Amino acid sequence: MYGDSEVMRRRAEQLREQGEDIRLLADQVVAHTESFSWSGRAAASLRVRVAERAAQLRTAAVQHDTAAAALDKHVLETDRLTDAVRQIERRAHRIIEARPDDPTVAAFVPPPTGHRDWLAVDLPGL
Repeated sequence: MYGDSEVMRRRAEQLREQGEDIRLLADQVVAHTESFSWSGRAAASLRVRVAERAAQLRTAAVQHDTAAAALDKHVLETDRLTDAVRQIERRAHRIIEARPDDPTVAAFVPPPTGHRDWLAVDLPGL
């Protein structure tokens, strides 16, 4: 229909991978900061700020996961509608071939191949 399912699936996977990369980065930054032998108020302040930033990174990672899940849902709906369009289009063409003298069928102007307008086609026997 509209949209290449494989492209969308790859993009969803990229989003998941980016989310994982962001989580890893957050973990690495925190671990690196914790490994400093530096102490004192400035060190404590740095660790707090890094922990806050890591939490923001983890939030961004969750948002990537959410976007990937939404895209997966969209792909499923796109595939479902694309299949429905194909089925309706095939059935309509069979009806057109079987009933060329039917005035309703003869007056029917089919939408372009693969177009979503096939979902609203009203043809006798469809």
